[in-house]
Order: sequence, then structure tokens, then C-alpha cells
Amino acid sequence: MSTLSKPATTVSWVAQLAAVVILAMAGVMKLSGAPDSVALFETLGAEPFGRYAVGTFEVIAVLLLIRPATAAWGGLLALGLMVGAIGTHLFKIGVAYPGDGSLFMMAVVVLLAAAIVTWLRRGQLPIGR
Repeated sequence: MSTLSKPATTVSWVAQLAAVVILAMAGVMKLSGAPDSVALFETLGAEPFGRYAVGTFEVIAVLLLIRPATAAWGGLLALGLMVGAIGTHLFKIGVAYPGDGSLFMMAVVVLLAAAIVTWLRRGQLPIGR
């Protein structure tokens, strides 16, 4: 496992926390059955199982991201989730679903944050050594 410099550690933690805040909010909304989440997954034809699966993986990513030793794995999981979310926006529901672009923009922020975390902490991954 490689040791990060102080500036890299700071950047990683800022990115980790940004991703954690957004993913935690989204995961809780999905798992609690918030009406907006239910409506989204009904539109996608994946209600309730898709909503439960995505929400569970978002919470797992949060748990991985808040622990430095597993942050790279959390970043990878978040990257995968956000590629799916952004792809869904671009090819299925539109960037401005449900009337504004905030969900899409949050997905982009998490994608960028997760990419930063994964890159900075790549030494934690078997392929990064």
C-alpha cells in the first residue's frame, strides 16, 4: 500500500466526502422508498428490485469510501454506479429528468470525485501496484 502525500491525502478526502454525501443521500432515498426514487425506477421498469439493488450498492460505496484502507474500492464501485447513472440519463430518461439537471449534475460530481479517489489511492488496488 502506498502512502499519500499530505496534499494528495487532502484532495482525496475532499473527493471522498463529496461522493459520500451525495451517495448517502441517494442511497437512503432509494432504500426508504422516497416517491421520487420509486417514480424514477418505475420509469426505468426496474421498480422495486433495481431501486433496492442500486441503493444497496450506493450505501456499500459510502462505507468503502469513508474508510481509507478501502477508499479505492469505494471509488471503483462509485465509478461503475455513476457510469450507469450517466448512461441512463443520456440514453433513457434525459439529462433534465425530472425537469432539471440536478440528478445528472450530482452523478457527474460523484463520477469525478470517484475518479480522483481511485486514481490517488490506486496503490491500494491489486492492479495499481
